[in-house]
Amino acid sequence: MDDRKLLERIVADPSIFGGKPVIRGRRLAVEHVLGMLAAGDDTAVILENYPWLEPDDVRACLVFARRLVGHERWEQFPVASAP
Repeated sequence: MDDRKLLERIVADPSIFGGKPVIRGRRLAVEHVLGMLAAGDDTAVILENYPWLEPDDVRACLVFARRLVGHERWEQFPVASAP
């Protein structure tokens, strides 16, 4: 499935989580899936915990994040050393 089709799975509805991006209009935010992946959960574990979720939904979250970050400019802030 191409990125455009995957991104159709991500919707923002003001009546769900204040308009945060969610998967297929359900009450599962993209940020939650990304958080589970960042915590080390693999796709199989996520799918097991959300039986209605499909592998392409997880991929859609990753594509969404990549596109979002791809449009951001990030500058590292200097870190003060300890005294």
